[in-house]
Amino acid sequence: MKRIFLLLMFSSMIAAQTSGSLLEIKYAGSNRQLVTERYNPVTMNVAQSKKNAGLAILYSMILPGMGELYAGDYGSGIYFTAADAALWGVYAGYSIYGKWKEDDYKAFAVSNGGISTDGKDDSYYASIGIYMNIEEYNRIQELNRSFAYVYDTDTHYWRWNNNEDRRKYRELWKSSEQAYNNLRFAVGALILNRIISAINAVRLVAIHNRNLNESLGWNISFEVVNNADLPSTFKLNFVKSF
Repeated sequence: MKRIFLLLMFSSMIAAQTSGSLLEIKYAGSNRQLVTERYNPVTMNVAQSKKNAGLAILYSMILPGMGELYAGDYGSGIYFTAADAALWGVYAGYSIYGKWKEDDYKAFAVSNGGISTDGKDDSYYASIGIYMNIEEYNRIQELNRSFAYVYDTDTHYWRWNNNEDRRKYRELWKSSEQAYNNLRFAVGALILNRIISAINAVRLVAIHNRNLNESLGWNISFEVVNNADLPSTFKLNFVKSF
């Protein structure tokens, strides 16, 4: 009974030790000898590092979905990436279509309105679609006492052959302007997509870090106990740290 009590006591003392490569304990009771050997713990560290919410936001702003990928959950991020690609396609489409229509209405105005495209601003191209000729336009501006808006008849001359040509030009101009206006909505959607992706990425980072705190790692150690009266014993200790 005494030997059993001492064995338990020595086993408890050995289990409390966390350093040392080899421990040897001898019990000099009679001709019996208790030898306990403990080897260095073998540790398996499966802990992962915490994620940074700031980096997740940065990645989402650069490319939506990358913040979710950084947080370890691209399942929802892929939709933001796909949406970004689609919106860039819409932006490119409106830009190309708007430029195409712009070239069309300028070429039409040169051929049917007698204009010169040199040094003309957007206001000029809008005005020539409203008035039949420069004289009519200047007369209206003078009546409204808007003398600063009166055009030079030599540099800003135009005269439509008929009202039908003016209306056709106006339709081409409106198509181009509408396409350019739609670019603003595409840009707004691109920005909004990034903001929503960043918010989602921060949420996923928070979930990742919270789960990380629940399980930080494993620790495995083993020891061999040799007893003169009993067969050698092998002990395996498994500890999960929180």
